[in-house]
Amino acid sequence: MSQSVIHQPRVAWDGARAFVRAAGGPGYDAFAGRILSRLGTDLYGELSNTRQRLLAASVESSDNDRFAVDIEASRWRVRLEDLLRNRPDLIPVVQQLTEAAPR
Repeated sequence: MSQSVIHQPRVAWDGARAFVRAAGGPGYDAFAGRILSRLGTDLYGELSNTRQRLLAASVESSDNDRFAVDIEASRWRVRLEDLLRNRPDLIPVVQQLTEAAPR
């Protein structure tokens, strides 16, 4: 039987990009509900904060959109790396949420 190696930083990075994409997209409500039920209120609140910052950046200027997305993805990468380091049992959950994020 072979075991696959899971690279936590990669899971965190892929998740970060997907979570930010979902936070700024039309499928936010459904995705946020999944975050709430699978990862809890703290990360649900952080996703809401991310959405608010992305919306504010898009109102201010279209030039800030890319910058805001990059900043938010960086925040989520660190957040998810910390989560997965402390709770490696959540790796499959983050992977499933990443796959379920709207494209």
